[in-house]
Amino acid sequence: MHSKRCVIISLYCGGFFDWDNALTRLDSLTQSSEDPHLWDDQANAQKILKEKTILGDKIQAVRNLETSVNDAEELADMAEESADDAFIAECESQIQSLLKQSDTMRLEALLSGEADPNPCFVEVHSGAGGTEAQDWALMLYRMYTRWAERRKFKVTYMEESPGEEAGIKSAIIKITGHMAYGWLKKESGVHRLVRISPFDSSARRHTSFASIWVYPEIDTDIDIVIEDKDLRIDTYRSSGAGGQHVNTTDSAVRITHLPTGIVVQCQNERSQHKNKATAMKMLQSRIYEQEIRKREEETQKTNAIKGDNGWGNQIRSYVLHPYQMVKDLRTGYETGNTGAVLDGAIDGFLESCLSHIDD
Repeated sequence: MHSKRCVIISLYCGGFFDWDNALTRLDSLTQSSEDPHLWDDQANAQKILKEKTILGDKIQAVRNLETSVNDAEELADMAEESADDAFIAECESQIQSLLKQSDTMRLEALLSGEADPNPCFVEVHSGAGGTEAQDWALMLYRMYTRWAERRKFKVTYMEESPGEEAGIKSAIIKITGHMAYGWLKKESGVHRLVRISPFDSSARRHTSFASIWVYPEIDTDIDIVIEDKDLRIDTYRSSGAGGQHVNTTDSAVRITHLPTGIVVQCQNERSQHKNKATAMKMLQSRIYEQEIRKREEETQKTNAIKGDNGWGNQIRSYVLHPYQMVKDLRTGYETGNTGAVLDGAIDGFLESCLSHIDD
């Protein structure tokens, strides 16, 4: 059990956030929340209460971890004294579990953006290349769905446009879960696939592209003004590859925001009215996300990732032939277990992006 104390110390020294400042800030927020005039300004009141809840949850999580570490240390001392191999192995396993938990908390501490706790929309768009690119878009669509299911997040299918022969031209899902947008916000960009094409009778190697766009669902208290004159609203018949989330009525809605060129669409509901309401909420989220990115670009003096859906703009490469490798081109993180990645095991990539500091 030599490593026991070193492991426990590392849990405390990982540094989730500035603990003293967090406690001071929570005290200040608590006092503000008890102000009898708090609700004179409803927008500010909601902002204070939201920050207080999030910060309070983080502090309590650290305290819970501290209690678990103390308990594990006591059990480890007992195991050392008893010289019981099975007991020692159980304690080691518990400590490793706590270490993994602390690593997750450390990463989540980096999710400090105002929209990070929110649900998010994930858009998938196939690039040039017809069936090849459309099949690749479907593979990515499945990858993010599987990732969400692994975390027991809720997945809502919003829209799907099938390819002519296979795959999808585009699709949108909404993912609801703890820090959903925060975890996925770095996934926006072009994803490149290299493989032997299953659609090529000559079994040649093909390179395909698809783009991912992730944006948060905005809080209902955030006021995004959208004027009717700036909108073009089209309705169309829903279509898809099948499944209970796809309808075959004339209820699908597509909304184009003329000033920005942003296009959103929804066909999830059988009611055109409900689809329009959902699409409007998605549009508000896209405009809000655009504003967040503008502010980030100004403060960090960097450009947003999104570019042409092709060569030179990819953020990650997935190579299935002549070797097996998935590599993030921003962080250098890579793995040879391509099957697991495409089945939703992308936490390593998400974590490396969140902890990566740009040069």
